[in-house]
Amino acid sequence: MPSLTTSEIITATALVATSLGIGYAIGVNSASSRHTGPVQPPSSQGTTASTSKAAVEDVDSEEEEEAAADGDLSAVKPGFMEQCKLVLVVRTDLGMTTGKIAAQCGHATLACYKALSKTNPQLLQHWERTGQAKIALKASSEDELLELEAMAKSLNLCARSILDAGRTQIAAGSRTVLGIGPAPVELINRVTGKLKLL
Repeated sequence: MPSLTTSEIITATALVATSLGIGYAIGVNSASSRHTGPVQPPSSQGTTASTSKAAVEDVDSEEEEEAAADGDLSAVKPGFMEQCKLVLVVRTDLGMTTGKIAAQCGHATLACYKALSKTNPQLLQHWERTGQAKIALKASSEDELLELEAMAKSLNLCARSILDAGRTQIAAGSRTVLGIGPAPVELINRVTGKLKLL
């Protein structure tokens, strides 16, 4: 695999930051819309409405399965001034372009945000107040991502891996990025402290 130039690294970092910002904004808007009441689907859609309902039920059952595999996500309680971060572990063996990496990191950020918004909103609020730190790190294989995910879940950390849909560069079902956190820096470093920056 060819090494990246400085300008490619800067571009990738900018894309990841932009993607994460968009993911965060979507999460905030999603969270705030829950407090204003549900949006009612138009009743004139007929078959589309029933198809959408089935799709929502599929997503809900997938989220329930992931939640069952998690530890107790509500158990993570940062100290008053304790720094928190979200770590995005990117597989480097897939040869993803910088744009693809940015998109996958955005998906992982949103997945972690949604999971914690249901189980530990106080942790999310603390992370938001302390700067919303996001760190991108390298992993060399799917096995490494799976090992990191298991370690994170054993510590009651939110860990969400992204499986690619296969519409562009990567084969369908490929595990591309693992999001861990947000959580206290010290706790996340137990899992990812030896990884190198992307």
